[in-house]
Amino acid sequence: MFGSTVLEVAIGLAFCYATLALVVTTLQEALAGAFHLRAAMLEGAVGRMLGDPRCDGLARALYAHPLANPRSGGAPDGARPSRPSYIEPGNFAIALIDGIRPGHASLDAAILAVQDPQLRRTLQTLYTQAGLDPARFQAGVAAWFEAAMERLSGVYKRRQLLVSFLLSLLLAILFNIDSIHLFRTLWQQPALAAQLGAMSPVLNADMLDQMWALPIGWQHFPPALDAAFALQAAGWLVTASTTLFGAPFWFDVLQRAVNLRSTGAKPAPLEARLDGAGVVPVAGVLVPAAAPASAADVQSAALAPAASPAAVPPVAHAAVPAATAAAAPAQS
Repeated sequence: MFGSTVLEVAIGLAFCYATLALVVTTLQEALAGAFHLRAAMLEGAVGRMLGDPRCDGLARALYAHPLANPRSGGAPDGARPSRPSYIEPGNFAIALIDGIRPGHASLDAAILAVQDPQLRRTLQTLYTQAGLDPARFQAGVAAWFEAAMERLSGVYKRRQLLVSFLLSLLLAILFNIDSIHLFRTLWQQPALAAQLGAMSPVLNADMLDQMWALPIGWQHFPPALDAAFALQAAGWLVTASTTLFGAPFWFDVLQRAVNLRSTGAKPAPLEARLDGAGVVPVAGVLVPAAAPASAADVQSAALAPAASPAAVPPVAHAAVPAATAAAAPAQS
């Protein structure tokens, strides 16, 4: 029984969490773009892979290569090249091989001339496994870089989860989005969420206006440091933790809850609906029921002459042999 109270509470909470998660995602992407977080993490990972953490040696030469960094534009030696947010593994392999092998030097001598011992050992292992084949060696370097980028992607996602939690906690405190208070208020006044509906996962003014209709915001500031404040802080933590599920999850929950609210009561069975309309089930088939005959109809039927066999409809003739055949085994 999805009564209006339970359903309206679920819709109100899901709408609040979806809107907050969308705001946090927007802020997070804006911060990542403003501070070039992806490019900085990629540069640090490439520097560690190449044994050049300061990115002033081999990593700098790789970033100056047009295949690894098309925006570099062939930057001169004294200028620092731009930092891309993504490098294609195949292009990384070509740029690295060009960086360690200036001119037309042999690949064996170029690998032996690498200064960092860990990088030199890695390249020697890949070259040996490739059977001294330059094409296979290039594919091995690309696979090595792709595996490193998968690990870097996991690190970036974990960091972004922490940033998302901190941003949502800051917004929860700033706008007093207390999940415990929100649940209690919606449970006592479910009409507050009655006007909420399914929204598109795009941040707009209408969504923010509907969110302000919910019981959020400060009424008394600063709050008193008592037991009620401890419960309020717990509500902030619950609100902040909900954004870890992501905005798509809460929008999907909201859509399902709204669809469930718009669904009416379960319709009655077909036989029950047709029974009152002069239809009865006969041998598993619904056929029109005979209307009750009046006294005048009974008297006129008694005075009417008997119908001749020719007047019997063909359906009646077909039914007689079938009934006879069905009764024959029982008599035998």
